Amino acid sequence: MIDHARTEQLLDPAFMAKLDQLTLVSRKIFAGKMRGERLTKRRGDSVEFADYRSYVSGDDLRFLDWNIYARLEKLFLKLFLQEEDLHVSVLVDISKSMDWGQPNKGMYARRVAAAIAYIGLSNFDRVSLYTYSNGLQEELAGIRGRRWMFKAVEFLSRVTYDGPSNLAATGKQFAIRHPQPGIVILLSDFFEKGGFGEGLRYLLGRKYDLYVVQVLSPEEIDPVLAGDLRLTDVEDDDAAEVTVSRALLNRYRQNLQAYCEHIKEYCARRGVNYLFTSTDVPFDQIILSYFRQRGLIR
Repeated sequence: MIDHARTEQLLDPAFMAKLDQLTLVSRKIFAGKMRGERLTKRRGDSVEFADYRSYVSGDDLRFLDWNIYARLEKLFLKLFLQEEDLHVSVLVDISKSMDWGQPNKGMYARRVAAAIAYIGLSNFDRVSLYTYSNGLQEELAGIRGRRWMFKAVEFLSRVTYDGPSNLAATGKQFAIRHPQPGIVILLSDFFEKGGFGEGLRYLLGRKYDLYVVQVLSPEEIDPVLAGDLRLTDVEDDDAAEVTVSRALLNRYRQNLQAYCEHIKEYCARRGVNYLFTSTDVPFDQIILSYFRQRGLIR
């Protein structure tokens, strides 16, 4: 039983009802550790027929097709599609820069993470949630079944934002801790002074079905600033004194657009699904529209 009062900030009941109709789908077939509710191409003993093969000594006689034997006088064994669970991992950036904007970037990312977790748990997928800043911080790994949703909400609700983002360290640690294949969804603003490439390479090395969601606030996309200002980086306290002019703001927008395009192109070349979103876009559109279009959800 899910405590709707505890999920109210992250997921409202009306939206949860919509999520009940959805399923997470991988573009690749993965073998899970436990029997689940999803059909794979591996042969097993579910109720969905897959193929025949010739009987060999030691096979289970219960799966012989006696109708074929009556016609051909040959023994054939019925094969069935095996049902296995899917591993779904969500990495949420909780560096200081994520605690910014109206609507807040961190809350937006956590709501997306909660929705993904709810869909996965409702379908008995194996769900893992991770937070990271200067490396992995907290984890709620390997949960399965809807009864765990309250733990997922609790995990996402107790987040505190701190430190700079270090995707390289995060990607390496995650790849070591989570070697099995599956879906990985990365939620971040990608304000990485060390660059994002190394961190994504660690994730690509494990051949995850990877989704990258870049979340920025409206104030970052189109800042309204003017005059002589002292700007301070919230993550490492680096400061710069600038005179904000229209020309400077135009150059800022061009640089930001170029950086986002660089991430998008990097992902496209490597088969990674990339989404850029502003927090003023309703987060449910990310779930119900974008992820559906990209084949993650059906």
